[in-house]
Amino acid sequence: MADENEHTSPEEQALADEWAAALSESGDDANQDDIDAMLAVGGAAAPAPPRAPMEEFGSVPKGNLPVSLEGPNLDVILDIPVSISMEVGNTDITIRNLLQLNQGSVIELDRLAGEPLDVLVNGTLIAHGEVVVVNEKFGIRLTDVISPSERIKKLR
Repeated sequence: MADENEHTSPEEQALADEWAAALSESGDDANQDDIDAMLAVGGAAAPAPPRAPMEEFGSVPKGNLPVSLEGPNLDVILDIPVSISMEVGNTDITIRNLLQLNQGSVIELDRLAGEPLDVLVNGTLIAHGEVVVVNEKFGIRLTDVISPSERIKKLR
């Protein structure tokens, strides 16, 4: 083992040469002691940092504190744009029938009249709702919101 410490392998020498080149580019005066110290730190297996336990999105936070949107861990994602859409229903038709559609054509959907609409965010169902008219504009009143834990289960 003493011989291994005195002689460096070709891989270690190549790494030492890379460190020396990097140090010389940065303008620092690199000597062999600095390179050996960096190799010792880089070569030693660093202990893994402690990991926090994973929590489900729907679980109650520790300490039973109320969840708020003002927490530091949500600030990163609050400005990410998402696409929200409302689905009245859907159907599958052939291209032949699609090409024959014109003004006044009726397409039969898979839902009954009066059934709630699906509210989708980036294609993922998050709620059901009903159509309302507010100030001469259409809107959706949410009647049932899917729980976060159910949404995550659907993603898996």
